Formats: sequence, C-alpha cells, structure tokens
Amino acid sequence: MTQTPYVLSGLEHGKAECRLVKVDRDGPEHVLHDLTVSTRLRGDFAAAYTDGDNGHVHATDTQKNTVFALAREHGVATPEAFLLRLAAHWREQPWVTGTWFSAEQHGWQRIGADGHAFSRSGPETRTCWVQTDGPRTFVLAGLTDLVVLKSTGSEFHGFPRDRYTTLAETDDRILATSVTATWRYATGSEERAGTDGDALHAAARAAMVEAFAVTHSLALQQTIQAMATAALDAVPEMAEIRISCPNKHHFLVDLEPFGLDNPGEVFVAADRPYGLISATVSRDAAEPAAWVGIG
Repeated sequence: MTQTPYVLSGLEHGKAECRLVKVDRDGPEHVLHDLTVSTRLRGDFAAAYTDGDNGHVHATDTQKNTVFALAREHGVATPEAFLLRLAAHWREQPWVTGTWFSAEQHGWQRIGADGHAFSRSGPETRTCWVQTDGPRTFVLAGLTDLVVLKSTGSEFHGFPRDRYTTLAETDDRILATSVTATWRYATGSEERAGTDGDALHAAARAAMVEAFAVTHSLALQQTIQAMATAALDAVPEMAEIRISCPNKHHFLVDLEPFGLDNPGEVFVAADRPYGLISATVSRDAAEPAAWVGIG
C-alpha cells in the first residue's frame, strides 16, 4: 500500500437514490410500495484509494442490483423491514464492517373501484435508516415535509430587544411549519421496528400532529418540545427524537391605504428568510453512532 503522511478515513461507497417501486398483486387490491433507497458500505477499502486496487470494492452497481433483487425475493413489507434485509445481506459480505441504508417512502392513495389505480398524496415523505457498525444495528425512522398550520393559539413575546430588533410582539399569530422528525428505536427494538414499522410510524405521527394542534404555543420551541414528548409517550420503543421546524412566517397585510381594516384575516406568506428551530428529546443516553450520515 502506498504510504502518505496523511490519515485516510471515512471510507464509504454506495448507490444513491435507487427508485424502487414494488407492486404486491396477491389480493384483489394491489399494494404499491414506492421507495427511494440509498446504500453505503464501510470497510477495508483503503487500497482502492491509495493504489487503485479494487479487490475489496463491491461495485455500486452491485449494490443497486441487490436492492431490486431483494425486493423481488423478500418483498417490501415496511421500509424498516426492507432496510434490515439489506443490512443482513451486506454485513455477511467480505471486507464490509459497517453499512448505512436509507429509504424515503412516497405516499399513494387508491382511486377508483378496481383496486389498482392510485394518486400521489402530497409532499409529506416517510423516512427510514438502518445502520450497522460491527455487531450493532441501529434503526431510525421519521418523516419530512409534514406541513401544519394553526390560525390562532400561538404567541411570541418577551424576547430580548436591541437596536436591531424590529419584530413586534404578538399574542395571536399564525403558526405554520414543515416538520422534519427523525427518531431512533431503542436497542432491542429492531425486530419490532421491522415487523410493526407501519403502526409505530403512524402512532408517532398522530401524536405529533395532535400535540401541534392542542398546544397553546408561546414559541415554536415550546411546540417542538410538546410534539417530541407526545411521540415518546406514544411509542415506548422510541429512544430519542430529533425535530426540526422552519417557521413559515405569515405577516398581516396593511390594508389601510385602501381604506380597509384587517382584523387578522389577510396575510402574506413569506417563504424566506425563515427561522429554523430544532431540538432533540431523549429518554436515555444519546447514541452518536446511530446518527452518522443523518442530517
């Protein structure tokens, strides 16, 4: 191996954004699984970087083909179950010491009465990751682009003011955001996350949406805490959850120049710049290794 005075680390290779659509045709109504799957392998690949020796490199094209072949051989019951199947396959391969797999599940709703027509359902996307690090396996799940809005029940006041502060305090505002949430299942819950991933995901989502709706918010930070706590309460298998929320600002339009009042009814939705608030809430010690490569 060619020697250099520098340290080589972070050696990974994989296939990004494999567009997998699996149709289950066993019943009178077809079931559609629409995933974007990405793969990464970690291991003894240094010679490829230092000498161009590919003897230990599993081609990224092979990784792509494995995604489609395993979908045919084993099905796609849940995103978690499918990624766990990929992890089990690749951790048995020579020179692979760790893996990273992600999936985005794109939602579809049935239309018509024949059971095999669908329409795409909104921007919200279900997310999932499985990582292996030697003998350890981590399962994470979540969602992104969950757009929610409250037309009242939100305040923001009492913040520090200086000569650069122009924002007015308010005791009644529109609170709107696009939620990104990622949670880690506790060690020992990996099998449950695979077999019951749909139910666990639905429970976490429902708890967060309900908390957003019922919390009288004095700050988006308070709402995030309420949503995270509700998800942990609803899903005992969840060890920790990270939530990130942009503040989708709605500003009251001044209609006085037109001789009109505006009693909190007409707003302009500003898409940028926007506040970005995030937090992690845990029931046990954080596991940094589980979050490698996850934003």
